[in-house]
Amino acid sequence: MKQWDAFIYGDVNIDLVIPGVEALPQPGQEDVVERMDTYIGGGAALFTLGLGKLGLHPVFQGAVGADCYGSFIREEFKRKNIDDSLLAESKKNPTGISISFTNERDRAFLTSRGTNSEIEVSAVDLDMVRKARHIHVTGYSGSASQESYRTLLQRVKKCGDVTVSFDVGWDDSGEWYQGIYDLFPYIDVLFMNETEALHYSRKENVTEAMQEFGKMASLVVIKRGKWGASAWKDGVLTDAKAYPVTALDTTGAGDSFNAGFIYGFLQGMEIKDCLRCGNGCGALSVTAYGGNTGFPDRRRLEQFLGEREENVT
Repeated sequence: MKQWDAFIYGDVNIDLVIPGVEALPQPGQEDVVERMDTYIGGGAALFTLGLGKLGLHPVFQGAVGADCYGSFIREEFKRKNIDDSLLAESKKNPTGISISFTNERDRAFLTSRGTNSEIEVSAVDLDMVRKARHIHVTGYSGSASQESYRTLLQRVKKCGDVTVSFDVGWDDSGEWYQGIYDLFPYIDVLFMNETEALHYSRKENVTEAMQEFGKMASLVVIKRGKWGASAWKDGVLTDAKAYPVTALDTTGAGDSFNAGFIYGFLQGMEIKDCLRCGNGCGALSVTAYGGNTGFPDRRRLEQFLGEREENVT
């Protein structure tokens, strides 16, 4: 018996969302908006919140500041069935904040990384990882982080009974380091979006990219936005169409998909059903402001999927 369903290490911050902003005020001016809402942000945190909402018991390792925002995050974690015993209180930085100005066409951000600037994958507590069924890894940043991620994944695999999911994320440097392929043999579920897959593989289309990644990774999952998602395992391609919804805020949609998919994966579902869970969670997450507000609990997810016809081929 394991203590936790999943171990997650990574970023957590506050998202301050201000909808309906068409232009920022000029120097010396003040504008009045109808609302400003506070949510938890950070890809690793949103993934964790999703698993908790679906009824699993994850643990999160990271850091918050000794401030009201750190207290807010702890309280939300506890309400969502998340163990915060590994969530440290930083003595150097405040909790990170990202201010999101949104309108119907686009979004803009102002971000102070705060405690997220302290993230070092070498800080992952492997003794705690061994107490979980699964570890979800994020935050890869190309060749600069290659060795630290290789070391982590190699050590996790020596644990023997801990599965690994890995979301490579967007490469801000534009390097798209192909040395990342060396990490794939240690990964049980590899997540990318369509653009990331094409950049890393240098291939013409997603299918070719998946075939390339599948030579080393056990299971490749590509998120394709409005086109749904695809998975490749043992030479078999599985596609799942997206569920159309009215989107208010796409923040965290990819992380919500990941949480839904891994929920299915840990429940022992077939790949087609994991994709359905991922697409359902991703779709519902964008129907409300904030990266986790619209994310469903288990009953809501089952109801949502039950209302839709089978969409996996």
